[in-house]
Amino acid sequence: MKVSVFSDVVCPWCYLGVTRFERAAAIHTIITGEPVEISLRAYQLDPTAPALAVPTTEFYETKFGSREEAESVIARVESAGKITGIDFNFAEAVRGNTFDAHRVLTWAETTGAGVQRDLAHELWRAYFLEGADISDHDTLAARAGIVGLDIDEADMILAGDDFGAEVRTQIETAREMDVEAVPMFVVDGIYAIHGAQSQDDYVQALAKIAAEIRGSAGE
Repeated sequence: MKVSVFSDVVCPWCYLGVTRFERAAAIHTIITGEPVEISLRAYQLDPTAPALAVPTTEFYETKFGSREEAESVIARVESAGKITGIDFNFAEAVRGNTFDAHRVLTWAETTGAGVQRDLAHELWRAYFLEGADISDHDTLAARAGIVGLDIDEADMILAGDDFGAEVRTQIETAREMDVEAVPMFVVDGIYAIHGAQSQDDYVQALAKIAAEIRGSAGE
């Protein structure tokens, strides 16, 4: 079973959803013996975001129209995070353009099994927990180094447009599939699972899809 996940690195529901989905996928594999291969695909919540990052709380105030509404949204995310074991730190978070982060994630996928996953979680931790600017090239290269990637190669990739075409293709694919909210999980290119659901809901969704796949194979 292969799963493509459309997500953005500054999307808290993506961090929550992917974390829960990975746990559900592990449970599915334990129960069925069937491996679940997960790949991240680029989606930008704000493709026109400037390169210079701004405080995420300010961004939310502008997006949602008021400080009160922004605080309400943050409170909901923080509550969901506690249930999942993620301690969000919006007070220090800064938000910029995520295109280059997606380029590095796309590169990471080509370097070996699990590397993209490790880098995605490193970037989520950097942004949501540590207040790091993940639109900054030095930050991206350093985080790539943490998961075992070559920092000099990361610097060279970020200095140009390497993997930019691939990222643009992924974003266009999401548009063609009418993806309007993330995370969006696409199983075997056919079955869609929408949004940040509970771990149990993901387990049930995978079981249902697996049954449908077996049924189709038996026809």
